Amino acid sequence: MLHSRSLTLRPAKSSDVAARLAIGSEPDDNLRLYGVDPATAEPFTKDHAERWVKSLVDHPHAWVIESEGGALLGLARLDRVDLIDRRASFAIGLLQSQSIGKGMGTEAGRAVLTYAFSELNLHRVSLRVLATNERAIRSYKRCGFQVEGRERETAFFDGVWGAVWEYAEGRAAAQTGGITTQKTDSDQITNSHQ
Repeated sequence: MLHSRSLTLRPAKSSDVAARLAIGSEPDDNLRLYGVDPATAEPFTKDHAERWVKSLVDHPHAWVIESEGGALLGLARLDRVDLIDRRASFAIGLLQSQSIGKGMGTEAGRAVLTYAFSELNLHRVSLRVLATNERAIRSYKRCGFQVEGRERETAFFDGVWGAVWEYAEGRAAAQTGGITTQKTDSDQITNSHQ
């Protein structure tokens, strides 16, 4: 379990299905970033919510992002964790429109980076982002990510080919920003690596 100033990042649990179903489809802006037309997106069902939660439960480095009041806001993950090369890739998604643009993604990102560098002893965390996703890019930069490269015409989005930026942050550049991690007996994420 990870804690920041106003967020908790915790393992997913079966009771998250109802909360995820209540949120429904992702905000229209998120859908567009995935190349989905919100007007034609299929309805978000209980089956979708169950698969969403299961994908997090089955993932060794995935968390539900929760507000101080306990509301489910989104998810964060470290994918392709390689403890030999000491690297991973980062992914995050905020699911509620009202939580976007308020620094919550940055706060959650910093918590995950602190965990990656201090608990997993990683040397490098990278990510890929559509060049048009300016809000996410600003958040990643605030977390300390630096641009490393650009892949032109690698993502087909809104009927045109677009670029993807590659960002990374190394351990030496990481800033904790007052983030703490907490291990508990029920914390399946950290206990699986002890």
